Amino acid sequence: MTIAEDLLRPSPEFEDIEYPSGDLESQEPPLESYLHLQQLLLLLKCLDWLWKDKQDYFAAGNLTIYYSPNQKKSEYFRGPDFFVVLDTERKPRKSWVVWEEGGKYPHVIVELLSNSTAQVDRTTKKQIYQDIFRTLEYFWFDPNSLEFEGFELVKGQYQTIKPNDKGWFWSEQLQLFLGVYEQKLRFFSLEGVLVPTPEESAQIEKQQREATEQQLEMEQQRNQKLAARLRELGVDPDTL
Repeated sequence: MTIAEDLLRPSPEFEDIEYPSGDLESQEPPLESYLHLQQLLLLLKCLDWLWKDKQDYFAAGNLTIYYSPNQKKSEYFRGPDFFVVLDTERKPRKSWVVWEEGGKYPHVIVELLSNSTAQVDRTTKKQIYQDIFRTLEYFWFDPNSLEFEGFELVKGQYQTIKPNDKGWFWSEQLQLFLGVYEQKLRFFSLEGVLVPTPEESAQIEKQQREATEQQLEMEQQRNQKLAARLRELGVDPDTL
């Protein structure tokens, strides 16, 4: 029996319980630490802000994915720390129920490593995401040690994604780089521009607005000085 098969065995006490469609709550426990929570929220905020005009994706964190072929809640479920499903309706969900979503699995998964989960994230979950979910891209990141790895599905097997000279990994699915910036996992555009949070975006706009206002004020002061100099020379600047 493979690792994946062993972990996919249903719990006997729940084996025969059937649940109504659309009524599956997420079963995921709290994240390992506040640092892990911060990282999860950061990924969600940045992607949702970048894609605020898109309506064809679903991104979530610490949410249960149910994938039982028998459509039972007690069988076959996993809860990635962060995942993205493309070409689907953007709407709130209590969980991701594969059999209610046209058989779709996440296109991208990110696991946040911790002392209690790292071994499973690197082995068992990696195998499940490769062999069962067929998730096209899998990344893991440790918010404490900053360990960061990326994999892409090639002919049914995960192959390590080659990082660029900054240590970032390109996500073909998201059309974004993932890389470590100020000890946090962040998204970057193809051109290497940091994908901001809404707060960072507002701050950038404020700085740009202030810079524009300062430039206009400096130009106005120069024009006033020039007009004063012309008047000293007996020239009316309004006639020029």
